[in-house]
Amino acid sequence: MITLRNVQSTDLEHLLLIENEGFSKEESATKEAFVERIELIPDTFIVAEKEGEILGYINGPIINQPYITDDLFEKIKENPTRGGYQSILGLAVSIQARNLGIARILMNKIEELVLENEREGITLTCKEDLVTFYEKLGFVNHGISQSQHGGVRWYNLVKHITLK
Repeated sequence: MITLRNVQSTDLEHLLLIENEGFSKEESATKEAFVERIELIPDTFIVAEKEGEILGYINGPIINQPYITDDLFEKIKENPTRGGYQSILGLAVSIQARNLGIARILMNKIEELVLENEREGITLTCKEDLVTFYEKLGFVNHGISQSQHGGVRWYNLVKHITLK
């Protein structure tokens, strides 16, 4: 059974391995960026595991605008308790655990947190080959992002959340 939990500092090395499996060297978050995220936003840094083995993770700070900016990959702040947009700076699944629905499970958990904390929505950037995946999860493609992160073309995807 797959379990979800908040990140712990002891997860760092394993998370870096998964990050480097999923992203190029230019796109990958640095060890320092991961340490900062673990320290500042553990409430929106979720780890998926099975029998104690980390299979994947999702993370990102709460921001005030609907699009991710490149400065977020360098410096973030602690999350406010309510409002804002949940950004997704990283979503990665280990090679041996791919195609098991783990990315979808992690996205569903983030959406639960967005509802619980009365956020406006979820925002992320992705490469063209992943646009369809996120559209199936209810995201709307807002076109090419201004992001230059990793020297790659990114697309802005946003999912507005309707609070009940």
